[in-house]
Amino acid sequence: MTTMESSSFSFWAATLIFLSAYGLIISERIHKTIVAVFGAGVVLVLGILDQHEAFHMEELGIDWNVIFLLISMMLIINILRPTGIFEYIAIKSAKFARAEPFRILVVFSIITAVLSAFLDNVTTVLLITPVTLLIADALNVDPVPYLISCALASNIGGTATLIGDPPNIMIASKARLDFLAFIYHLTPVVIIIMACYIAAIKLIWGRRLVTTQELQQKILKMNERAAIKDSILLKKAMSVLVLVLIGFTLHSTLHLEPATIALFGAGLLLLLSKTQDPHHLLAEVEWPTIFFFIGLFVMVGAVVKVGLISWLSSQMLRLTQGNLFATSMLVLWFSAVASAIVDNIPYVATMNPLIIDMAQQIWPHETGLQLLQHADLMPIWWSLALGACLGGNATAIGASANVIVVGFAEKAGRPISFLRFMAYGVPITILSVAISTLYIWIRYYLIRF
Repeated sequence: MTTMESSSFSFWAATLIFLSAYGLIISERIHKTIVAVFGAGVVLVLGILDQHEAFHMEELGIDWNVIFLLISMMLIINILRPTGIFEYIAIKSAKFARAEPFRILVVFSIITAVLSAFLDNVTTVLLITPVTLLIADALNVDPVPYLISCALASNIGGTATLIGDPPNIMIASKARLDFLAFIYHLTPVVIIIMACYIAAIKLIWGRRLVTTQELQQKILKMNERAAIKDSILLKKAMSVLVLVLIGFTLHSTLHLEPATIALFGAGLLLLLSKTQDPHHLLAEVEWPTIFFFIGLFVMVGAVVKVGLISWLSSQMLRLTQGNLFATSMLVLWFSAVASAIVDNIPYVATMNPLIIDMAQQIWPHETGLQLLQHADLMPIWWSLALGACLGGNATAIGASANVIVVGFAEKAGRPISFLRFMAYGVPITILSVAISTLYIWIRYYLIRF
């Protein structure tokens, strides 16, 4: 086989593997982790990527910074979960809202958004949703508004920080952005979106959530302190979590990657918790998610190597004619639509190298951080983050948090149909992305600050 024939075979083989895997992930006929791991295996067996490229090359291979950041944060949360702190927060929040159904909805939405900014949103909904069902049942109100609001708020809140949503972790790793950069650039618009979101849910559910005074008194009599099962471990875990968050904010000063800080925090908490047998803590790590990432990185590395991503970036530049504002808007809205249809994780994994390749075509003489963090490229990174994270709110499969909430609803005997979720999710998504459009235009192209 000639070099040209070999190159052509690799291009079409990598493209076919990638598109087939994407199609199977969308269809959900085979679990996405199985698809990703098998696709990565085929890529390696066919020699499209060799093992060194897949496991050791930063440009083409597995992003170990993302992998170990996720594993470490999952371990920290797994140790924190049994202390009862999340049940305590939920009961305390309900009492703070004086057990009025809509006020509880607002308080829970804000709590979920804030927690999702500092924990990952999947972990947040896993912890908050069962307690939300408990409160709704105690008030004898429809739990569906609480459940849908929990999912939507988690995706909005998770957009605000580097660790709030997996797409942000992936973007930060590729663009070498730090924790404070996300807070400085994304948190302001997330606060605005949350304020508008609360106004929107007031119109949607405000008059439909009513209960009796007797049931309100039942909530007010709940003892939140009884929810705390291990106060000593709670103090240790919260101290380590705060230490890790401080480390994230100072990681560029400390010259440590976020994954290093998170891994140190997880190790320290394992030591402080005096866990004799870590098997159960390690077993509760979302290993299917971790291996999904690993397989996905290898498949994306293959399409980068064969030139598919380079071709796509050229087409994007041709479509926008090199206008960076038009490119930002295209990335924002296309990301929102794409993330509503497919999981935003594989979408961002595909877009990251595309944006880097596009930047190399626009600024061919720039390299390293000068290229990745070029002043004119930064709005495109933020557009990708906003579109991918907020677009996931549109459908029940757009984000992992949505899938988990819908699953809880089904187990509780109050199933949420795909169309019902869309009826609330699509308007909120359009509102969120429209606000993001104005924010990007004003901040980065009109005023530039």
